[in-house]
Amino acid sequence: MVDARSATPADWTPEDMRRVCARGTGIGADGLVFVGPGSESGAVRMVYFNSDGSPAPMCGNAALCSTRLAVALGLGSPAGMRLETDAGVYESRYSVATRRAELHLAPVKPPTKPDLRLAGGELRSALATVGVPHLVVQVEDLEAIDLPRRGRALRFDPELAPSGANVSFVAATTRASTWAMRTYERGVEGETLACGTGAVAAACILREWGQSDLPVTVMTRTGLPLTIRATRGRQGGYDDVWLEGQAELVFRGVLSA
Repeated sequence: MVDARSATPADWTPEDMRRVCARGTGIGADGLVFVGPGSESGAVRMVYFNSDGSPAPMCGNAALCSTRLAVALGLGSPAGMRLETDAGVYESRYSVATRRAELHLAPVKPPTKPDLRLAGGELRSALATVGVPHLVVQVEDLEAIDLPRRGRALRFDPELAPSGANVSFVAATTRASTWAMRTYERGVEGETLACGTGAVAAACILREWGQSDLPVTVMTRTGLPLTIRATRGRQGGYDDVWLEGQAELVFRGVLSA
């Protein structure tokens, strides 16, 4: 994450972003986020790029982390701030006591069912847009998924063309309303440790399928939970959507050419 008061996206090339995000040779990250002052007092601007240097309008986990960083930088109040993204303006807040951030998202339209051929062990699929498009596939065994191969095949399926979609595989756990999830993310073109907007899409779709009640807890590959609260609208879709997850500062540093 970059303090946008010191460097803006215009100061970075896609190659710069790829080098910094590269695991093993760079810092290592699923994406690069610029956080700076918004258009008015109390507002915070977030600009997100995938690890391949391509821009994306929204990232739920990046929004949670941006909320945390904005508090640390004195750009926003932990009690609440307006987070400006390329996908819209959202309300967010941060609890110092729990070290968790919350993001109030736009209503989610009713999921659709794409005409996809499912593989063995895949039970059902649906598509929902939460800032970006997410394909959610319920599976019997999450660990049996060849995620790099199967995720990529679905991400580039002609049915989802031209933009494709992030692909999240979900499986039930032994706890009620708690699901495990693995995500293949476009722009990263591989598995990510967590996907906040994907978790929101999964929660709404699971409720639509009658597989889970809200709120839903989604266990990510980090082992940390994301909690999704929402209300099903009268005309379908989901209103008053909240995403909650842990957001902590890991380290600070200065990048030089």
